[in-house]
Amino acid sequence: MKDEVRSKASHSPSAFRLPPSSLSIVVPTLNEAAGIVSFLQALQRLRERSVELILVDGGSGDCTVAAASPLVDRMLFSKRGRALQMNAGAAHASGDVLLFLHADTRLPDDAERLILDGLHETGRLWARFDVTLSSASPMLRVVEWMMNLRSRLTGIATGDQGLFVERRLFDEVGGFPAIALMEDVALSATLKRHGRPLCLAQRVIASSRRWEKHGIWRTITLMWRLRLAYFLGAESERLAEIYYGRGQ
Repeated sequence: MKDEVRSKASHSPSAFRLPPSSLSIVVPTLNEAAGIVSFLQALQRLRERSVELILVDGGSGDCTVAAASPLVDRMLFSKRGRALQMNAGAAHASGDVLLFLHADTRLPDDAERLILDGLHETGRLWARFDVTLSSASPMLRVVEWMMNLRSRLTGIATGDQGLFVERRLFDEVGGFPAIALMEDVALSATLKRHGRPLCLAQRVIASSRRWEKHGIWRTITLMWRLRLAYFLGAESERLAEIYYGRGQ
């Protein structure tokens, strides 16, 4: 598999490169005041190890910006929309590798080593973590197992899994497509043309709030409906109306 990935990557301008040595974390936010301080405090140890932390706010109406500003290296502002916000953060990032992280997701303690060493040692150009959902519900253990297995089989990563990519490849493919939903799925499909992702077994912890709020089975059904509709060509704006209309 390693040789296969190297062979595919050899057709890309990113193939002949120095090992990645620096990491930037890009966090899109919108009205995350309730949890933003604890989320960012957990990332301060990475800042102490020279990891750049960038927050891009999409127009929060609460105190997200005021609470977060002392805890990040760059506070940026963008039009609302995860794809737009993450692209804006990437444009100002200095790292060789870009990690796109949701504001309700927690990284492993040694995340920067896992990321930089993982890409260097395998020759892969992009990757994601396995995910654990924060609830203790036994049913969510099944859900997260299915999420991780599906990602390994398809080579598609979602935002909950902490997608990261070498900066040069991200720039080469044009970043996230400017769509209202499924931007992570769309980017993964593009990145796969340059090689399959590294799937790290180490886990990020993602909030299970949407599962708890709307019910596990209803959320599973909704996500599969949205994904199927996207692959059948539905407009991302309409899918976003359905998804965010549920109070996500």
